[in-house]
Amino acid sequence: MTEQQSVGIASAIDHTELRPDAIRDQIVVLCREAAQFSFAAVCVNPVWVAEASRLLKDHDVAVATVCSFPLGACVPHVKAVEAKRSIEDGASEIDMVLNIGATKAGEWSRVEEDIAAVVEVVNPTSGFVKVILECGLLSDEEKALAAQCAVRAGALYVKTSTGMLGSGATTHDVALLRRAVGSRAKVKAAGGIRTLAQAQEMLTAGADRLGTSSGVAIFEEAHQTVKREAQD
Repeated sequence: MTEQQSVGIASAIDHTELRPDAIRDQIVVLCREAAQFSFAAVCVNPVWVAEASRLLKDHDVAVATVCSFPLGACVPHVKAVEAKRSIEDGASEIDMVLNIGATKAGEWSRVEEDIAAVVEVVNPTSGFVKVILECGLLSDEEKALAAQCAVRAGALYVKTSTGMLGSGATTHDVALLRRAVGSRAKVKAAGGIRTLAQAQEMLTAGADRLGTSSGVAIFEEAHQTVKREAQD
């Protein structure tokens, strides 16, 4: 591994803190680490968006937040209102959970309308939407069709999972989503990514972003690998 590859991994990480019991001190540390290691973004619950935006205003780190998390079971209007407030508080990336029930039922127009409601309030602000599919609850066909709905609705990313339900990210799902969206959208892998090896596997499979709460550990493992290989 080269130093450039190590930096590349860092620039793909959404440094994440979505636990319901997170306190301000943990958000401060999260933002400080994201700035220190030049991660792509922090991803926090909506209640922390304004604070994260304030802490990162002088740094090239985006603020991402979640919408209708983790169930995706809000009506489209409520999702849009939540996303709009987060944008007003300083977020530029919205990771929304799609309507999982409609996806399971094959109600693709409802799935697409649900996503479009959020896209319509986010995209005009120069922000963008990542659609969380919760792959662990879907068949491969449902994953592919839901990803295509996300593309048609104008989302920039499809994302494997919340990390809260079903299974986390798998290389199978990342590769499937990459094939489903092609070059029309990007792919975010999230859920259970804790090691450098896992991060590399997800990127190799086609992920553009990695959602993880282990970003610092992954970066430090990458840095140590660079040092060790330089000595060999």
